[in-house]
Amino acid sequence: MPGEGMSEGDAILVIDAGTTSNRAMVFAPDGTVRAVAQRPLTQHYPQPGRVEHDAEEIWQGVLACARQAVTQVGGADRIAAIGIANQRETVVAWDKASGKPLTRAIVWQDRRTAPVCEALRDAGHEGAVQAETGLVLDPYFSATKMGWMLEHVPEVRAAREAGRLALGTVESWLLWKFTGGAHRSDASNASRTSLMGLAANGWDEGLCDLFGVPRGALPEICDCAGEIGTALPEWLGAPIPISGMAGDQQAATVGQGCLTVGETKATYGTGAFVLANMGSTVPSSAHRLLATVLWQLGGERTYALEGSVFVAGSLVQWLRDSLGLIDAATETEDLARSVPDSGGVVIVPALAGLGAPHWRADARAAITGCTFATTRAHLARAALEAMAMQTRDLAEAFAADDARWTMLRIDGGMSANDWMAQDLADVLALPVERPVFIETTALGAAMLAGLGAGLFGSLGEAAAAMSGKRETFAPAMPSEVRDARVKGWARALETV
Repeated sequence: MPGEGMSEGDAILVIDAGTTSNRAMVFAPDGTVRAVAQRPLTQHYPQPGRVEHDAEEIWQGVLACARQAVTQVGGADRIAAIGIANQRETVVAWDKASGKPLTRAIVWQDRRTAPVCEALRDAGHEGAVQAETGLVLDPYFSATKMGWMLEHVPEVRAAREAGRLALGTVESWLLWKFTGGAHRSDASNASRTSLMGLAANGWDEGLCDLFGVPRGALPEICDCAGEIGTALPEWLGAPIPISGMAGDQQAATVGQGCLTVGETKATYGTGAFVLANMGSTVPSSAHRLLATVLWQLGGERTYALEGSVFVAGSLVQWLRDSLGLIDAATETEDLARSVPDSGGVVIVPALAGLGAPHWRADARAAITGCTFATTRAHLARAALEAMAMQTRDLAEAFAADDARWTMLRIDGGMSANDWMAQDLADVLALPVERPVFIETTALGAAMLAGLGAGLFGSLGEAAAAMSGKRETFAPAMPSEVRDARVKGWARALETV
């Protein structure tokens, strides 16, 4: 971890509002972590394919964590700025008058709008939507979730008719609560809704009409760093500027220091997300990757190509919680090392459909190749091997879009697994680099907030000051072993 030290009034409080937990961290300007507080977030699965969160629980958990972290460092006068990173695409609907949620938040993993997306594709809209937004038509993105709420939730419709409806992703919900009514979304999050053109300054009226979303209920689009809002003194003990916001994957890309065109990172958390910095030119993909805003500063945008995999760490969580094969996620590394291979077992973790580059909302998970000789060690190893295979599919799509990787920087909770990091290097036949401090989402949000508050003069300066040491995993797998893995994965994909 970077060096020690923090002066009074120059710390950065980061809110990391994730899919399975909410967390607050306090960083010194040199990247040292001075406080951490975390709370789990309840997952609601009301029907197959549906995933929901309680937006009020998100707010209360974030507030409790923030207060705890601020107390740990000696009070609000130690905090110069607040940065927010959030689970993207998750939609919150709330009443502008009461500030209360109108229904549960629909989570990015939710698949209930698959029929809507299919109908829009059948009607020939996907090409135009992708050209404008960089996104394919899939339930993953926010617009169809908003449309579903308006169609199916009477309270949401009533708020719209009364002119009190506010719609937004999680960062805009938290900003509203902290500031007492500022309704803004940063450009990185706005670019994930399917409602904003990549090259446009605001929400697109035609897209809003296509998805049935009232433009007046949406937040103002703002930079990722700057004067975004101010937290009311009642929450943390003093007014504190909120000066940085970004979607979690964009924040992780910043935290990894991928500030130059071509630099690429992969985050292995609940899902797995690969982003490659593409600079100031709006990218496009002919191979089912996404184009997205990486950050916006001073009204100028930097873009990324992205490959999104829906199931990564959540596969291990499923093995633990639903199947009872392991007691803790950390067991998977020892189990994987305990056998020479997966015994022919291949897991395709399509528990929430398949993301990039396949985009099959209808796909379901498959475990193939089991025999009486199969053990839980083989299953654990196959689960970890699936991470490298999904990543390889993305690597091929990036290369086909002229964004070939020369190295991959990894982070997120799963990346702490040395066996998995080495397997990634082996299957990709590329060096894989991992920072010693793997919580790069929070670090990136801290960099943006520090920039927005004037603690740094540029993102490059922030990265130089706050980034720590890295370690590298070099590929060592024989090509014939790699080829056999690839063929087995291709056969298994055909079964889902």
